[in-house]
Amino acid sequence: MTLDEVAGVVGGTVDGDGTTQVTGPAYLDSREPVVGGLFVAIAGERVDGHAYAADAHAVLGSRPTGRPGVLVDDPVAALGLLARHVVDRTGATVVALTGSQGKTGTKDYLAHVLATAAGSGVPGSTVATRGNHNNELGVPLTVLRATADTTHLVVEMGARGVGHVEYLCRVAPPVVAAVLNVGTAHIGEFGSREAIAQAKGEIVEALPGAGTAVLNADDPLVAAMAPRTAARVLTFGEAGDVSWRGLELDELGRPTFELGHRGTWHLVALRQVGAHQVANAAAAAAMALALGLDLADVAAALGTAESASRWRMELRERADGLVVLNDAYNANPASTVAAIDALAAIGRRSTRRTVAVLGEMRELGPTSHEDHVAVGRAAAEAGVDVVVAVGEPAAGIAEGARQVAGWTGEAMLTAGRDEALTWVRENASAGDAVLVKASRGAALEVVAEGLLEEAT
Repeated sequence: MTLDEVAGVVGGTVDGDGTTQVTGPAYLDSREPVVGGLFVAIAGERVDGHAYAADAHAVLGSRPTGRPGVLVDDPVAALGLLARHVVDRTGATVVALTGSQGKTGTKDYLAHVLATAAGSGVPGSTVATRGNHNNELGVPLTVLRATADTTHLVVEMGARGVGHVEYLCRVAPPVVAAVLNVGTAHIGEFGSREAIAQAKGEIVEALPGAGTAVLNADDPLVAAMAPRTAARVLTFGEAGDVSWRGLELDELGRPTFELGHRGTWHLVALRQVGAHQVANAAAAAAMALALGLDLADVAAALGTAESASRWRMELRERADGLVVLNDAYNANPASTVAAIDALAAIGRRSTRRTVAVLGEMRELGPTSHEDHVAVGRAAAEAGVDVVVAVGEPAAGIAEGARQVAGWTGEAMLTAGRDEALTWVRENASAGDAVLVKASRGAALEVVAEGLLEEAT
């Protein structure tokens, strides 16, 4: 698009040469410029993007930068308008999902299935959310990576309040939309799980009558969303239309199971760790079936899916045999317990000692301490051998582990991630499995990566 065309779409004015063409995606980080891309300059509380536009090919901002650009009152709103235009122009099918946990895993499974089982064979035919691009900036940035060859947009949508998902669905209107679960992530902002459900259910309210709402049959708050949509409903879960049976885990906790729909079953062997991945895979399968794919093709594609997102149940083995399970990208109580269960499963199916390095889970509101205590208890009850709580805000984890009667393991509190890394380096051996998990701000991936750097 030329800047003249961009200005027409977003209601802005051209600053400089209006014939300048934008041929690359939009981006926000001036340190990672995109050739031919559109730099979106946002004046934030700490940083003003306009001050970093000197090397940009073209700029979408609210004041002149000395580079060719389009000027608008609100660059964030303009970015959403531009993204909606691109969705309409490409005709790509939008598949959206939301949930308190499992979004990234499900999104990665679905993107892989669509890129393989759909059989297009065209690079870029499926564009999916990267990183944490699931808000009013991230969703448009995802959409604006689309090209003329893009057939599917897999869009993860997050909610920080009522109305957020509704807005994102106006930017990228879904044809298939899934609600994975309603947990306690961000409960400090919403106040209750019911309020979270109200916000996340906006995604199925946005569907057309010809669309499909994919709902978790095993989560009562999600299943209750069925009357909120005009679309047909397809469920997943142990009690769902798309289900599984015969779940088994190998010595590294990777699931094998049969995936079923309408009485037909196909074997799936996932390459990711944890029994909770089965629900993610089933959700992705349900969305793929809603798009018209065949169950056999979906099952086969799931079995070839590799982890596509960093620091999410990322399984690595050091040269000496130490196993590191890096799930440090983010955390809430439900996702942390799922990761603990995966670690414990590795311990039960091998001779490995298990070590859980757990940091703070943020945005939990007034129940934060109790939630950390509950996670510590879950770790001890699962049979984890060592629980390392990282930082004072995570102290409840060590406290909870120690409360479990009969647990013979060890629980400790370290001052921070450097002390935690030092302890694990000095005490973990080649026959151990170490889980690292915390909310994003804790940056515990440093611990996981530090362990993998050890040469023995």
